[in-house]
Amino acid sequence: MQESVRQPVVVLVTGPDRATLASIGRTLVNEHLIACINLLEGMTSIYRWRDEVREEDEVLGIIKTTTERVEELKARIEELHPYEVPEILVLSVVDGLDEYLDWVHEAVT
Repeated sequence: MQESVRQPVVVLVTGPDRATLASIGRTLVNEHLIACINLLEGMTSIYRWRDEVREEDEVLGIIKTTTERVEELKARIEELHPYEVPEILVLSVVDGLDEYLDWVHEAVT
């Protein structure tokens, strides 16, 4: 397993459309906050917001980064994201191909 600051994580973020998340993703890659983002279209979210059940099409972004970049990443997503409260979920990675994990670390340093 990687040292704690190099520990890879996956961050999930949703957005209203591909263009919005692609723009955010390009910014985050250029700023070395993330190694990459995968965009998954065709998702429907059903949720409760302000005591109302809503159903909307969204895009899911799957981000790869390291624990050392998470706090700055969360703050930057909040700045760039159009939602009042964007979904930002950080998931631990317990293992992976060493070469890939090394690449993630190198991409964000």
